[in-house]
Amino acid sequence: MSKVPQDPVCGMPVTRIDPPSENYRDRVFWFCSEVCAGLFRADPERYAPHESDGLPDGSRSRRIAYFSMEVALYSGMPTYAGGLGVLAGDTLRSFADLRLPVVGVSLLYRGGYFRQEIDTAGRQHEAPVAWQPEQFCTRLPARVTVTIEGRPIVLEAWWVEIQGWSGGTVPLLLLDSSCAENDPRDRSITNRLYAGSPAERLRQEIVLGSGGIRMLEALGLDQIERYHMNEGHAALLALELLARQQKHTGSWDFNSVRERCIFTTHTPVPAGHDRFPLDLVRQLLGGALPPDDVLQMLGGQSELNMTLLGLNLSKFVNGVAERHGEVSSEMFPGYRIEVVTNGVHARTWVSESLRQVFDRWIPRWEQDPSWLRRARQIPDEQILEAHAQSKGLLISEIKRRSNVQLLPERFTVGFARRATRYKRPTLLFEDRAALEAVAARHGGLQVIFAGKAHPNDEDGKHAIERLLREAQRETDWLRIVFLADQDMDLARQLTAGVDLWLNTPTPPLEASGTSGMKAAVNGVPSLSVLDGWWIEGHVEGVTGWSLGAGGKPRGDAADAGEIYEKLDAAILPCYQQDKHAWAQIMKSCIALNGSYFHTHRVALHYAAQAYL
Repeated sequence: MSKVPQDPVCGMPVTRIDPPSENYRDRVFWFCSEVCAGLFRADPERYAPHESDGLPDGSRSRRIAYFSMEVALYSGMPTYAGGLGVLAGDTLRSFADLRLPVVGVSLLYRGGYFRQEIDTAGRQHEAPVAWQPEQFCTRLPARVTVTIEGRPIVLEAWWVEIQGWSGGTVPLLLLDSSCAENDPRDRSITNRLYAGSPAERLRQEIVLGSGGIRMLEALGLDQIERYHMNEGHAALLALELLARQQKHTGSWDFNSVRERCIFTTHTPVPAGHDRFPLDLVRQLLGGALPPDDVLQMLGGQSELNMTLLGLNLSKFVNGVAERHGEVSSEMFPGYRIEVVTNGVHARTWVSESLRQVFDRWIPRWEQDPSWLRRARQIPDEQILEAHAQSKGLLISEIKRRSNVQLLPERFTVGFARRATRYKRPTLLFEDRAALEAVAARHGGLQVIFAGKAHPNDEDGKHAIERLLREAQRETDWLRIVFLADQDMDLARQLTAGVDLWLNTPTPPLEASGTSGMKAAVNGVPSLSVLDGWWIEGHVEGVTGWSLGAGGKPRGDAADAGEIYEKLDAAILPCYQQDKHAWAQIMKSCIALNGSYFHTHRVALHYAAQAYL
């Protein structure tokens, strides 16, 4: 691999990967990387220098703006709530690795999402997160204004540089309303992620969509060619573009806006699609809105549906798994919905011990995670030892957090995701006696739970209380732990350190689910309902085990019974009696799933089919 010091046009470091000669798939990956870098290279005449905006050299050469309400980069930077933010962060990291000219846009939440606290009765309470943006971000001097309820709201921006392995970077802009010029009630607009009331949520989405476009222009990033809306939270950017087009041409030119917009929908759950009463929309946005007939044509007759707005004003629309694409097409008939199945950023989620093994046996895996398909050549003992080290670190962290001592030789199951009814976090205890009998027959079982419930989700909070009650019923053969306040660091340790990843959503309500992908790239198999990504990643007994048939709901009792049956008859006997066979399963997880379900593939798919 040879490096050119700087791109002569945009000033960014350029890394060229020499074309591989080994197989067709590697040559395709190389070709896509080089084509994307070349076609998006900046034109010097279109980008005048801006000496005082505070951005680093090369940042104004961006052609794609990626808008997301949440982005996860670091545990100490609480600008995310869960899977959507982690996916956004992983995708931006791959954009940087591949040197694609992307800029990310999100909000800076001084109070974060929330810090999860559990009282003695097992009840979740939410507290603001204390952090200092200056530890991660640089404040930029630019200011822009949006109008909400007739009041001008001043916004500033913070900048975070996401470094790629190749020397490429992606700047992430975080909008902040806590400016001294603003009324105190307006300073709090960007304080908490997913603020509670519809009015608070809509104010945030105005800041993200309209404020984001204005901030890009104020920073000299005024030649953006594609706007990627990661979920409906960002859909107001399309209305901003439409209003500008109307002002410029005097007509409502929908096609010119569609040509510039990409929309990714992430949820098959109806409640997950933001909807706002039209009266509230008119109250907050006022004269910035198109006429009622245009607004209702784009977003719905009785309310503004942000997903419909994104669908109607985007040329490329995609779901995040094959099954999710089908479900989305059923929810929104008449729209063409493509599929880009989610992935994870392998370099971020692979444990340190396994990273060293990969470096030894698959030296190109970081540059191109598809090389992980060669994992089967790794000696069994090295895979098993690397996992044992990860498990030991997890057990130490659990001891530190909860004072519970787990046993490294015991089979350990992990379940960590948002606590909500459709994910069925308590399904494992549908028949506790049956579970305990399985554990006793196979030398014991340990189960680790983690996850937050949305502040307004009472069902989710009750589920956490139930999990904590189950944890108190400790027996000689069954030990349960609930870890509060999960963050990226804990998620990284969990997905690398458990022996089996459990996933039990009610189908077809799982859009994709990326935690199982993180486990797979660490060689941890899944036991999961056939929904979301697992329909594509599942090979029975090879990459893990399935629950249910055909992704159709069949009831809690049936699914729980199959969990006990597969633990008893297949999973635990293999783990306890045949370490060679278990090592083969671990290597198959990496070779078949880790090599495919990564965000480098996702980024190249967007570049080739949506951005170009």
